[in-house]
Amino acid sequence: MKPTATPPIVDRDEWERARAELLLREKAHTRAGDALAAARRRLPMLRMPPVTVVGRDGPLPLQEVFEGRRMLIVYHFMWHAGAPHEKQCPGCTHSQSAMNAAVRAYLAARDVSYAVFSSGPWDELAAYRDFMGWTAPWYSTADSTALPKIRNGGDLRCYLRDGDEVFQTYETKWRGIEAMLPTLQLLDLTVYGRQEKWEDSPPGWPNQDEPGSWWDRDGRPVAQWTRL
Repeated sequence: MKPTATPPIVDRDEWERARAELLLREKAHTRAGDALAAARRRLPMLRMPPVTVVGRDGPLPLQEVFEGRRMLIVYHFMWHAGAPHEKQCPGCTHSQSAMNAAVRAYLAARDVSYAVFSSGPWDELAAYRDFMGWTAPWYSTADSTALPKIRNGGDLRCYLRDGDEVFQTYETKWRGIEAMLPTLQLLDLTVYGRQEKWEDSPPGWPNQDEPGSWWDRDGRPVAQWTRL
């Protein structure tokens, strides 16, 4: 559909002035993010009790999920037990689509492993991961009782391994996981943004959708159409 409105058209000098003004705000935003990251690194940590998860080779302790590295990032994938692939969480599917082998290799270069946990049965999780063509290690927490309380999914947690002990150092949810969604970061750079209702857009901009509603298309998560 052709947009009903566009930004005003100006000459190069006026555009450069407007861009320079925005750049000052962008730099301030970046510095504020750096300060938050510094505070995040200074959070205290929580000692984890013994935790067992189930992976490709059966049960294993949380320490082994680190794959020999000191740090671990875990995403908790929302799971609908017994549901077909097209009925699994579109938001979690969106978040995992960018976590390819290259991204994980860069994390590993800084001593960080990445894994996906889910409360679903292992055989269902493995079938979905394979259907999507993902290679990140997945683990079932269906029989794990010592993990920190989470919603059914959509949570991101960071851990540190010190010898035989594991500590939780950070957690986030909701918009906090947008670091895993480069699609959204890129859309934020475009003139019409994410085109969601919560955004502050000028009058006449394209119709705004409910947040995340466009992550499904024709009854299944968008990323699944690349697999069919």
